Amino acid sequence: MSLYDKFEDRSVSNAEKYTLRKELFGTEDVIPMWVADMDIATPTFVIDAIQKRLEHEVLGYEEFDGYESQINWLKRHFDLEIKKEWMFYSHSVVSSMNSVIEAFSEVGDEIIVQTPIYPPFFKSVGEMKRKLVTNTLVLKDGRFEIDFDDLNSKITSKTKLLLLCSPHNPSGRVFSKDELLKLANICLQNNIVIFSDEVHSDLVYGDLKHTPTLSLSEEISNITISAYGVGKTFNLSGMAISTIVIKNDELRKKFYEVYRDRHYAQGNVLAHTAFKTAYDNGDEWVKGLVKYLETNQNLIKEFALKHKDKMDYYGSEGTYLAWLDFRKLGLKDKALREFLIKEAKLGLSPGISFGKSGSGFMRLNFALVKSELEKALHQLDKALLRF
Repeated sequence: MSLYDKFEDRSVSNAEKYTLRKELFGTEDVIPMWVADMDIATPTFVIDAIQKRLEHEVLGYEEFDGYESQINWLKRHFDLEIKKEWMFYSHSVVSSMNSVIEAFSEVGDEIIVQTPIYPPFFKSVGEMKRKLVTNTLVLKDGRFEIDFDDLNSKITSKTKLLLLCSPHNPSGRVFSKDELLKLANICLQNNIVIFSDEVHSDLVYGDLKHTPTLSLSEEISNITISAYGVGKTFNLSGMAISTIVIKNDELRKKFYEVYRDRHYAQGNVLAHTAFKTAYDNGDEWVKGLVKYLETNQNLIKEFALKHKDKMDYYGSEGTYLAWLDFRKLGLKDKALREFLIKEAKLGLSPGISFGKSGSGFMRLNFALVKSELEKALHQLDKALLRF
């Protein structure tokens, strides 16, 4: 049994994806594959470090000391050089994004998102009374691509921000350096600040490699605000810890005005230990994880080929999220969701929640032990054969 086959029954804990099954799906009799965390054990070396920290019986305020560990990780894995003075602690990418929206736009300003997209991207824009502008990815030859003509046509003098998800959630695209350069240069020419969510950057398959937006050019790095974290890579989302990187002095000062008022403080004492330990010791563990996840994804690809008359799967280049295309079934979104709940007993994320372009799709999280994924695919297989 590999390190990644260790199965922990999370239904006996307060895990969100299990606790909310009844509320979201109307039944607890579904395999929950919606929330983007892993049903794979957090690395033992991280757990050991947390337990060691608990031998000291004071859990008071502490300064966050993990920046250098992340700086070294980004240098080792992406040849990206950043400085500690560019960095801020944050408890989540979404809270970071909300602060960026507040700092770099006003009520009524336009913000671009690339749909289908992780729902908080467009929800945050609306809740903060900014105008949402959608630049929908286009499916070409089984690959989701940026529609640059559409993007250029929608930019106005009111466009202040582009919220980039790279690698992309939910499509799984790992954008090439050329694509990112073209996208970022459009922003540069139009004085648009880029918020770059790169929390999935360590989970990329095959020969592909993630390109940090900050690495594209000196000019582009000066309009970019990047978000990084250990949550996805090391299954530490429950520790609520991430970072924000802002190279440009003026952008950093402007951001800090909002950041200071929101009182982010220094975060959780045990999260500090987990963060630092993961980045200092996680290279080989992550390498093995990516191989394991790729094996899981191959099971889904084989499954989709078997049922190609009823569904399509174009493959995820990165992330552990499968963007499944069920449009061949001819079901409305509500009916598709009910079919998967009642017939397949699966709790997936409805594609329509990622924007209108997600209609007919469902997002499946394949970051779980192989035996549980096989069980889920067996249930879906029976449901599709009966359809």
